[in-house]
Amino acid sequence: MRRLFRQVLLGAIAALAAPVSVHAQSADLVLCDRLAADPSDPDKPADVRGVSEVAAADIATALKYCAVAGKSQRRAMYQLGRAYAANRQMTEALAAWRKAADKGSSSAMVELGVAYGTGNGVAQDDAQARKLFERAAEAGNPRGVSNLAALGGGGAPADPARSRELLGRAAETNAEAQYQLGIMLSEGSGGERDDVKARAMFEKAAAQNHPAALERMGAFAAEGRGGPKDSSAAKSYYERAAALGDEDAKKALEKLRCPYVIKDKRGGVVSTLCF
Repeated sequence: MRRLFRQVLLGAIAALAAPVSVHAQSADLVLCDRLAADPSDPDKPADVRGVSEVAAADIATALKYCAVAGKSQRRAMYQLGRAYAANRQMTEALAAWRKAADKGSSSAMVELGVAYGTGNGVAQDDAQARKLFERAAEAGNPRGVSNLAALGGGGAPADPARSRELLGRAAETNAEAQYQLGIMLSEGSGGERDDVKARAMFEKAAAQNHPAALERMGAFAAEGRGGPKDSSAAKSYYERAAALGDEDAKKALEKLRCPYVIKDKRGGVVSTLCF
């Protein structure tokens, strides 16, 4: 009986102690995510918003917590590189991105590819940049796909059809890929133009609050491209995109507010009529 009681007691102590350890480990990652997560990183959890750039006031804190979290989480190691880059420590940033890339971070592969493509912190090497973009693209990273398509050079032209194929894979789960595939479909790049499918891609990305996709949905709804024309829905999409900072959406809203333009004989704008 005493032995059984001792086993139960030890089990209860272990159960109480375990969450404390897990929480201690996750706190570093939570703070690292909050300060340095990349909005377009496929490794980023859906509930983490991310930041376009690590704020100057947050760099020191991000470096501290991402360094700890990066020991076990590849996205944190990638984010550590972002913090170093924001602090203009490219040698350290590249080292962190190499470690993250070795662990499979496609976003780190993209950043390394950009460094080699531009010669930022390393000797410029288009062939190495292409290899890194290819690895990222094969892993489904939308930036890897778009950079690979835009790279050119190295004796090989950009391949829109290949980019469209790779984006199609990534678009199954990624909002940025859905948006970029929508653009290619709407422009007929890499294959036939298909406004219906383009609108479906924009709609999927818009549902995840992708600013540019929300703006495109506004335009498609306003024009009736790929689906019904709906001025009320168009305005709603534009408003959501504008609230997220999309400049094209802000301009579109201004046009809706001031739809009539008065021009002189030469075609110059004299004034606008607003409501």
